[in-house]
Amino acid sequence: MKEYDIIVIGAGAGTKLVTPPSLLGKRVAVFEKESPGGTCLNRGCIPSKMIIYPSELIRITEDTDKFPVHFKERPIADVDKIFRRVNETVKQDSDSIPIAYDKNPNIDFYPKQVRFVDNRVLSDGNETYTAKHIFVVTGTRPSIPEIPGLKTIPFWTSREALSPDQFPKSLLIIGAGFISLELGAAYQAYGCKVTGLTRTEILRTADGDIKKELSNHLPFSIESHYQIDKVEYTNGEFKVIGKTKEGKETIHTAERLLVATGIRPNTDDLGLEKTNIKTNDVGYILVNDHLETTEPGIYAFGDVIGRYFFRHSANFEGEYLYDHLYVSKTNAPIKYPPMPEAVFTHPQIASIGFTEEDLIRKNIPYYKGINPYSSSATGMARMSNSGFVKVLVSVETEEVLGAHIIGEEAANLLHQIVLGMYLKAKLDDYLGMIYIHPAISEITRNAFRKVREEKLKRIKK
Repeated sequence: MKEYDIIVIGAGAGTKLVTPPSLLGKRVAVFEKESPGGTCLNRGCIPSKMIIYPSELIRITEDTDKFPVHFKERPIADVDKIFRRVNETVKQDSDSIPIAYDKNPNIDFYPKQVRFVDNRVLSDGNETYTAKHIFVVTGTRPSIPEIPGLKTIPFWTSREALSPDQFPKSLLIIGAGFISLELGAAYQAYGCKVTGLTRTEILRTADGDIKKELSNHLPFSIESHYQIDKVEYTNGEFKVIGKTKEGKETIHTAERLLVATGIRPNTDDLGLEKTNIKTNDVGYILVNDHLETTEPGIYAFGDVIGRYFFRHSANFEGEYLYDHLYVSKTNAPIKYPPMPEAVFTHPQIASIGFTEEDLIRKNIPYYKGINPYSSSATGMARMSNSGFVKVLVSVETEEVLGAHIIGEEAANLLHQIVLGMYLKAKLDDYLGMIYIHPAISEITRNAFRKVREEKLKRIKK
C-alpha cells in the first residue's frame, strides 16, 4: 500500500489541497479520471464565458438605432473559430496542470479512477493507497430526466454544447436554469434559432421581481410550465412533443436538443458503501462544520457536498481546509460570508442573500428599494429601457439582507453590496459614501435612497 500525507480525489477545486500543502513538505497524491481542472475549466465557467463574451459584442449592436447609430449589416461571428479557440485554450490550461505537478517532487498525479475499498483505503484496481487526510472533491454531472425516448437519442448536455461538432441552425433546450439561459443566449446571438422548454418557472429560485423582468426581456423564446410527453429523433431532426400550460398539444423541432435540467453528485462510483461516509437521499456527501465526513480524516467540499454550486464557494472551502489543517491549525468551524451568484445571460443577473419571497416566508421585517437603470445619469446616457437594482434592508439592523440586479454589468455592480454585507454596513454607510458621477454604481445608490424613502414613510405613519 502506498502511503501519503494527503490524497485528493478530483483535480478541479481539489487543487487547493495539492500544491499549497506540498510546499509545506506534505506528500500529496491526486487522482483525476477526466481532464485536470474540473468542471469549471473544462465544461463550465471558463469555456462558457469564452463563448458568451463574443456573443455580447453582437448583442451591443442589436439596440443601437435609438442613439442613433446604424450598422449596414448585422455582425457575423466566425463561430467555428470561436469554439476552436475555446477548446484549444481549455486543453492547453488543462494539460499544464499535470506538467506542473510532475515538476514537484512532493506530488504524484494519477490520471485514473480510484474507489474506496475500506475506510481510508483507496484502490485503482491494481494498487492501494492511504493517507492521513483524504479529500473528496469529485463534483457533479448533468442529471438526465426520465422522459420517454430521451435515453435512445443523441441529445446534448452542456459538455457537447460547449464543444459542438457542428454549429446548428436551430436548438431546443429542455430546462430554464443557469446553463440554459447562458448557452441559449449565446447560441441565439450567433444566429441559431433557440427555443427553451421548462416544466416549471424560468430561473425558478430567483427573486420574483428578477423573474418578472427577465420574462419581459428574454434572450430567446422560452415556454414555461410545459409538460413534455416524449422526444423523438428521426432523419437528423429532434422532436419534443408535449402540452402547453393550457393543455394544447404541440410539437417543437430543431437540429439539436440540449438537456439542462439539473445536476447530480459524482458519488455513485466512489465505493462509499465500503466506508462509514454517509450521503443524503440524492447522494451528496454529508459533512460537519469542519467539512469532515462521517469518517474521521476524510473531508469533502465543493459541489459534491451540495451546499453551494459555484467555483468561488469551492475555492473558499478549499482555502479554509488548507488553513484549518495545515497553517493556523485552529479548530474553528467554517463560516461562510455572504455568497454571491450571477447568471451570465442577456440581460445579466446577479444576486446575494435572501429573496423578497424568502423574507416574507420567514416573516422577517424589511425595507425595499428598487431603482431602474433608466433612473440614473448613466441610464439616461445609455438610454436603458430595462434593468434594475433591488435591495432588501433589515428594519431591525438596517443591514442588507439581500440584493438582486438585472441588467448591464450586474455581476460587477453587485460587488459593492457584497463587500458591504461582509463588513455589515448599514443603510447610512451606503448613503454616506461618495459615488462617482455619472458611474453605473449610482443606480445602486439610488436604490438605497428608495429604501430611505420607504423608511421615512413608515416613521411618519
